[in-house]
Amino acid sequence: MYDLFSNVLNITWQQCVMWVIGGLLIYLAIKKDMEPSLLLPLGFGAILVNLPMSGAVTQIYDGVKEIGVIDVLFNAGIANELFPLLLFVGIGAMIDFGPLLSNPKLMIFGAAAQFGIFFTLSLAAFFGFDMKDAASIAIIGAADGPTSIFVANYFHSKYIGAIMVAAYSYMALVPLIQPPVIKALTTKKERLIRMPYSQKSVSKTTKILFPIIITAVTGIVSPRSVALIGFLMFGNLVRECGVLDSLSDTAQKVLANLITLFLGITIATKMQASMFLTRETLMIIALGLVAFIFDTAGGVVFAKLLNLFLPEGKKINPMIGAAGISAFPMSARVVHKMGLREDPQNFLLMHSIGVNVSGQIASVIAGGLILNLLG
Repeated sequence: MYDLFSNVLNITWQQCVMWVIGGLLIYLAIKKDMEPSLLLPLGFGAILVNLPMSGAVTQIYDGVKEIGVIDVLFNAGIANELFPLLLFVGIGAMIDFGPLLSNPKLMIFGAAAQFGIFFTLSLAAFFGFDMKDAASIAIIGAADGPTSIFVANYFHSKYIGAIMVAAYSYMALVPLIQPPVIKALTTKKERLIRMPYSQKSVSKTTKILFPIIITAVTGIVSPRSVALIGFLMFGNLVRECGVLDSLSDTAQKVLANLITLFLGITIATKMQASMFLTRETLMIIALGLVAFIFDTAGGVVFAKLLNLFLPEGKKINPMIGAAGISAFPMSARVVHKMGLREDPQNFLLMHSIGVNVSGQIASVIAGGLILNLLG
């Protein structure tokens, strides 16, 4: 009987705290519908790896090292960046670049909304983080979970668990975080600016050539981002080519959800109490929020600056600049709903969608630039 329950004596208070954190993530996934395909496996995995002497992670029993299945998954799918890249195929298949292609100038807002990444990189370095860890933390601001994982893993950051929790939590919290930032930076008059939308047709040829050209140009300018942008654009090419509809549907639904599921439970290996319950984890969560706020602010402020040079009737509603982060399509919906609350006849959805998909591209390119600069 003693042998049966002897492992109870190995439980530590730190493990109990991680059980609570895991339970909280599961609660948010189920009750609040916050990124359930990610937070549910992440929360369950956090409990799984923090059970005393858990066989799910690598342990030494009687002097013999036994490799845990979660560590096997980590080495097979994350250590070599495979899972994040496969997820990009699914994300690319979900995105319709039509609104951006019909109004290409919206691309500049996606670029402006990456300001928070570089601001937070400097801030994290100031607080004592290694430059590569600082870069991994800064990417959280793009609200792009796969890019955050890819960059953190590329730099072998020991904080990848905390970075993933922060990145996906802030993605889910877009409707709560962005509106106060947007309101603080805009006036009532600016939020009431109407932007008429005229539907412009985009040819199938253009939609097919776009992912190919973007991959080629980005690969020349930022060669280390080829994997990131290439898999994203490959997914989009599968969507737009018109001859792989069933595979496009599979990539959007089955592939993306399955990979996200494995990502969540696999990353949990880095959420063992000894790695996760540190002062640095709290700093990462705080810095991630700073990056997210400044990315949102960067897009809004850039739009306000452009308006200084635009005549009446051509001015841009600054709120659409906030959609330049990578959280697609949540950020676009937030901007659209804010516009409708200010003026029920002000429809900003297509403009904000265009900015939002440009932010998806810009965040991947920003990640690639960081890999080039610090890799």
